Amino acid sequence: MKILSTEQLYRYYGKKDNIVKALNGVFIDVEEGEFVAIVGTSGSGKSTLLNLIGGIDKPTRGEVIVKGKSLYKMKKDQLTIFRRRHIGFIFQNYNLIPVLNVYENIIFPIELDGIRVDKDYVQMIIEILGLQEKQFQLPSQLSGGQQQRVAIARALATKPSLILADEPTGNLDSQTTQEVMMLLKNTSQKFHQTIIMITHNEQIAQMADRIIRIEDGRIVRGDYDVKQ
Repeated sequence: MKILSTEQLYRYYGKKDNIVKALNGVFIDVEEGEFVAIVGTSGSGKSTLLNLIGGIDKPTRGEVIVKGKSLYKMKKDQLTIFRRRHIGFIFQNYNLIPVLNVYENIIFPIELDGIRVDKDYVQMIIEILGLQEKQFQLPSQLSGGQQQRVAIARALATKPSLILADEPTGNLDSQTTQEVMMLLKNTSQKFHQTIIMITHNEQIAQMADRIIRIEDGRIVRGDYDVKQ
Protein backbone atom coordinates (compact mmCIF):
# COMPACT_ATOMS: atom_id res chain seq x y z
CA MET A 1 0.00 0.00 0.00
CA LYS A 2 1.39 3.40 -1.00
CA ILE A 3 1.89 5.74 1.96
CA LEU A 4 3.65 8.65 0.20
CA SER A 5 3.78 10.13 -3.26
CA THR A 6 5.07 13.40 -4.66
CA GLU A 7 3.65 14.74 -7.89
CA GLN A 8 5.45 17.26 -10.10
CA LEU A 9 7.23 18.67 -7.05
CA TYR A 10 9.08 21.94 -7.64
CA ARG A 11 10.78 24.25 -5.15
CA TYR A 12 12.43 27.42 -6.44
CA TYR A 13 14.15 30.10 -4.39
CA GLY A 14 14.88 33.65 -5.54
CA LYS A 15 13.71 35.36 -8.72
CA LYS A 16 14.74 35.75 -12.37
CA ASP A 17 18.54 35.71 -12.77
CA ASN A 18 19.05 34.66 -9.13
CA ILE A 19 16.62 31.75 -9.14
CA VAL A 20 17.76 28.51 -7.52
CA LYS A 21 15.93 25.38 -8.64
CA ALA A 22 16.26 23.29 -5.47
CA LEU A 23 13.72 20.75 -6.76
CA ASN A 24 12.78 20.54 -10.41
CA GLY A 25 9.90 18.14 -11.00
CA VAL A 26 10.26 15.28 -8.52
CA PHE A 27 8.10 12.16 -8.56
CA ILE A 28 8.56 9.50 -5.89
CA ASP A 29 6.35 6.77 -4.44
CA VAL A 30 7.00 5.00 -1.15
CA GLU A 31 5.19 1.89 0.08
CA GLU A 32 4.06 1.38 3.64
CA GLY A 33 6.79 -0.26 5.74
CA GLU A 34 9.66 0.62 3.39
CA PHE A 35 13.00 1.93 4.63
CA VAL A 36 14.14 4.33 1.88
CA ALA A 37 17.45 6.20 1.69
CA ILE A 38 17.67 9.39 -0.37
CA VAL A 39 21.26 10.09 -1.36
CA GLY A 40 22.93 12.97 -3.16
CA THR A 41 25.77 15.43 -2.94
CA SER A 42 25.55 18.64 -0.93
CA GLY A 43 23.09 20.99 -2.61
CA SER A 44 21.41 18.22 -4.61
CA GLY A 45 17.99 18.94 -3.11
CA LYS A 46 17.64 16.03 -0.71
CA SER A 47 17.06 18.20 2.40
CA THR A 48 14.56 20.35 0.51
CA LEU A 49 12.71 17.20 -0.54
CA LEU A 50 12.59 15.92 3.04
CA ASN A 51 11.27 19.27 4.31
CA LEU A 52 8.51 19.25 1.70
CA ILE A 53 7.55 15.66 2.50
CA GLY A 54 7.37 16.62 6.16
CA GLY A 55 5.23 19.70 5.58
CA ILE A 56 7.94 21.99 6.95
CA ASP A 57 8.36 23.92 3.69
CA LYS A 58 5.91 24.68 0.87
CA PRO A 59 6.51 23.71 -2.77
CA THR A 60 6.53 26.25 -5.56
CA ARG A 61 4.39 23.79 -7.46
CA GLY A 62 3.19 20.22 -7.05
CA GLU A 63 1.75 18.01 -4.36
CA VAL A 64 2.87 15.83 -1.47
CA ILE A 65 0.36 13.12 -0.58
CA VAL A 66 0.72 11.25 2.73
CA LYS A 67 -1.82 8.57 3.69
CA GLY A 68 -4.05 9.78 0.87
CA LYS A 69 -4.05 13.39 2.10
CA SER A 70 -2.57 16.29 0.13
CA LEU A 71 -0.49 18.19 2.68
CA TYR A 72 -0.66 21.54 0.97
CA LYS A 73 -4.40 21.54 0.48
CA MET A 74 -4.79 21.55 4.25
CA LYS A 75 -5.20 24.68 6.32
CA LYS A 76 -2.22 25.58 8.49
CA ASP A 77 -3.78 24.27 11.72
CA GLN A 78 -4.88 21.05 10.02
CA LEU A 79 -1.39 20.49 8.64
CA THR A 80 0.18 21.06 12.07
CA ILE A 81 -2.09 18.46 13.68
CA PHE A 82 -1.67 15.97 10.82
CA ARG A 83 2.10 16.31 10.91
CA ARG A 84 2.23 15.89 14.68
CA ARG A 85 0.10 12.72 14.57
CA HIS A 86 1.36 11.00 11.45
CA ILE A 87 4.95 12.15 10.79
CA GLY A 88 7.91 11.64 13.11
CA PHE A 89 11.17 13.56 12.70
CA ILE A 90 14.72 12.52 13.59
CA PHE A 91 17.17 15.39 13.22
CA GLN A 92 20.95 15.33 12.92
CA ASN A 93 21.26 17.71 15.87
CA TYR A 94 18.74 15.75 17.99
CA ASN A 95 16.65 18.85 18.90
CA LEU A 96 16.11 17.65 22.46
CA ILE A 97 14.76 20.08 25.05
CA PRO A 98 17.66 20.66 27.50
CA VAL A 99 15.53 21.27 30.62
CA LEU A 100 13.51 18.05 30.16
CA ASN A 101 14.80 14.61 31.09
CA VAL A 102 14.91 11.69 28.65
CA TYR A 103 11.41 10.41 29.44
CA GLU A 104 9.90 13.89 29.30
CA ASN A 105 11.56 14.54 25.92
CA ILE A 106 10.16 11.29 24.54
CA ILE A 107 6.55 11.98 25.56
CA PHE A 108 6.62 15.73 24.88
CA PRO A 109 5.00 15.56 21.38
CA ILE A 110 2.23 13.31 22.74
CA GLU A 111 1.43 15.68 25.60
CA LEU A 112 1.58 18.61 23.20
CA ASP A 113 -1.22 16.95 21.24
CA GLY A 114 -3.28 16.41 24.38
CA ILE A 115 -3.32 12.64 23.89
CA ARG A 116 -3.01 10.10 26.69
CA VAL A 117 0.47 8.61 26.85
CA ASP A 118 0.58 4.87 26.17
CA LYS A 119 3.06 4.21 28.98
CA ASP A 120 3.53 0.51 28.17
CA TYR A 121 4.33 1.31 24.53
CA VAL A 122 6.76 4.08 25.52
CA GLN A 123 8.52 1.78 28.00
CA MET A 124 8.82 -0.90 25.31
CA ILE A 125 10.53 1.61 23.00
CA ILE A 126 12.81 2.74 25.83
CA GLU A 127 13.83 -0.86 26.51
CA ILE A 128 14.44 -1.64 22.82
CA LEU A 129 16.67 1.43 22.54
CA GLY A 130 18.53 0.63 25.78
CA LEU A 131 17.52 3.81 27.60
CA GLN A 132 16.06 2.27 30.78
CA GLU A 133 18.83 3.60 33.03
CA LYS A 134 18.89 7.02 31.35
CA GLN A 135 15.19 7.94 31.62
CA PHE A 136 15.61 10.61 34.28
CA GLN A 137 18.85 12.14 33.04
CA LEU A 138 19.05 15.42 31.13
CA PRO A 139 20.30 15.51 27.52
CA SER A 140 23.54 17.19 28.66
CA GLN A 141 24.36 14.05 30.67
CA LEU A 142 24.18 11.79 27.60
CA SER A 143 26.61 10.89 24.85
CA GLY A 144 25.83 11.77 21.23
CA GLY A 145 24.71 8.22 20.51
CA GLN A 146 22.42 8.20 23.54
CA GLN A 147 20.90 11.54 22.53
CA GLN A 148 20.20 10.16 19.07
CA ARG A 149 18.49 7.15 20.65
CA VAL A 150 16.26 9.55 22.58
CA ALA A 151 15.44 11.37 19.33
CA ILE A 152 14.51 8.03 17.73
CA ALA A 153 12.35 7.10 20.73
CA ARG A 154 10.58 10.46 20.55
CA ALA A 155 9.85 9.94 16.85
CA LEU A 156 8.47 6.44 17.50
CA ALA A 157 6.45 7.35 20.59
CA THR A 158 3.62 9.07 18.69
CA LYS A 159 3.14 5.91 16.57
CA PRO A 160 3.61 7.85 13.31
CA SER A 161 2.94 6.30 9.92
CA LEU A 162 6.03 7.97 8.45
CA ILE A 163 9.42 8.76 10.01
CA LEU A 164 11.75 11.28 8.34
CA ALA A 165 15.40 11.09 9.32
CA ASP A 166 17.73 13.95 8.38
CA GLU A 167 21.34 12.66 8.35
CA PRO A 168 20.62 10.83 11.63
CA THR A 169 24.18 9.53 12.00
CA GLY A 170 26.00 12.64 10.79
CA ASN A 171 27.42 13.54 14.22
CA LEU A 172 28.23 10.01 15.37
CA ASP A 173 31.36 7.88 15.29
CA SER A 174 31.45 4.78 13.09
CA GLN A 175 30.55 2.25 15.80
CA THR A 176 27.63 4.32 17.13
CA THR A 177 26.50 4.94 13.54
CA GLN A 178 26.20 1.19 12.96
CA GLU A 179 24.29 0.75 16.23
CA VAL A 180 21.84 3.57 15.43
CA MET A 181 21.26 2.28 11.90
CA MET A 182 20.53 -1.23 13.17
CA LEU A 183 18.13 0.25 15.73
CA LEU A 184 16.34 2.21 13.02
CA LYS A 185 16.07 -0.85 10.81
CA ASN A 186 14.91 -3.12 13.64
CA THR A 187 12.34 -0.68 15.03
CA SER A 188 11.04 -0.05 11.51
CA GLN A 189 10.46 -3.77 11.07
CA LYS A 190 9.05 -4.30 14.56
CA PHE A 191 6.53 -1.44 14.39
CA HIS A 192 6.00 -1.63 10.59
CA GLN A 193 6.76 2.06 10.19
CA THR A 194 7.95 3.71 7.00
CA ILE A 195 11.30 5.49 7.20
CA ILE A 196 12.73 7.97 4.71
CA MET A 197 16.31 8.90 5.50
CA ILE A 198 18.58 11.35 3.74
CA THR A 199 22.31 10.73 3.83
CA HIS A 200 25.44 11.47 1.85
CA ASN A 201 27.01 8.24 3.12
CA GLU A 202 26.70 5.48 0.51
CA GLN A 203 27.62 2.76 3.00
CA ILE A 204 24.85 3.85 5.36
CA ALA A 205 22.38 4.03 2.48
CA GLN A 206 23.05 0.36 1.68
CA MET A 207 21.32 -0.60 4.95
CA ALA A 208 18.00 0.71 3.61
CA ASP A 209 15.57 -1.36 1.52
CA ARG A 210 15.74 1.04 -1.42
CA ILE A 211 17.94 3.92 -2.52
CA ILE A 212 16.73 7.01 -4.38
CA ARG A 213 19.41 9.22 -5.87
CA ILE A 214 18.85 12.94 -6.39
CA GLU A 215 21.11 15.41 -8.21
CA ASP A 216 20.44 19.00 -9.26
CA GLY A 217 16.90 18.82 -7.95
CA ARG A 218 15.90 15.77 -10.00
CA ILE A 219 15.64 12.06 -9.34
CA VAL A 220 18.35 10.45 -11.43
CA ARG A 221 19.00 6.87 -12.52
CA GLY A 222 20.05 4.83 -9.55
CA ASP A 223 16.69 4.39 -7.77
CA TYR A 224 16.98 0.70 -6.96
CA ASP A 225 16.05 -1.99 -4.47
CA VAL A 226 19.04 -2.84 -2.27
CA LYS A 227 17.71 -6.38 -1.79
CA GLN A 228 18.08 -7.21 -5.50
